[in-house]
Amino acid sequence: MNGLRNLLKYKSIVKEAFDKTFLVGKLFCVLHVTNTYICSPALGHGPSMLPTLKLTGDWILSEKISIRLGKVHNGDIVTARSPENPKKIVVKRIMGMEGDTVTYIVDPKNSEKCRTITVPKGHVWIQGDNIYSSNDSRHFGSIPYGLVEGKVFFRIWPVDGFGSLGQEV
Repeated sequence: MNGLRNLLKYKSIVKEAFDKTFLVGKLFCVLHVTNTYICSPALGHGPSMLPTLKLTGDWILSEKISIRLGKVHNGDIVTARSPENPKKIVVKRIMGMEGDTVTYIVDPKNSEKCRTITVPKGHVWIQGDNIYSSNDSRHFGSIPYGLVEGKVFFRIWPVDGFGSLGQEV
């Protein structure tokens, strides 16, 4: 009889532990779905997006729904997988969608030589805002639309830059 009473004491503790564990599991599921399909944070650092993003790094939010619906346009800042290193995420601005004609300076540091290309079907042309220090489509060509992961819409850090990142070309 004593053993049954002890078991009943632990039943409420086990039930509470199970409930809390289930709640934490649901939280992780919601975070995973949000990060994968809706919105995710990213760190944009380096000189390629100066002056829009700071050299030391800005924490930004990118939403993923516009990409799935095809609602990105020239001038939008996006996050994309690097075609040179798939483990790396780059932050660049879309300068041309499929079928667009893009004229760019081949080597802005050393010459004024320009080249014009037409963006192929299913691809986008991405460039950093700082043409003097950006590894972008001028180096590796247009990228498949499937590599674009999110449309940047908000800067969350540093505090002095907190706010919306609108479309600026």
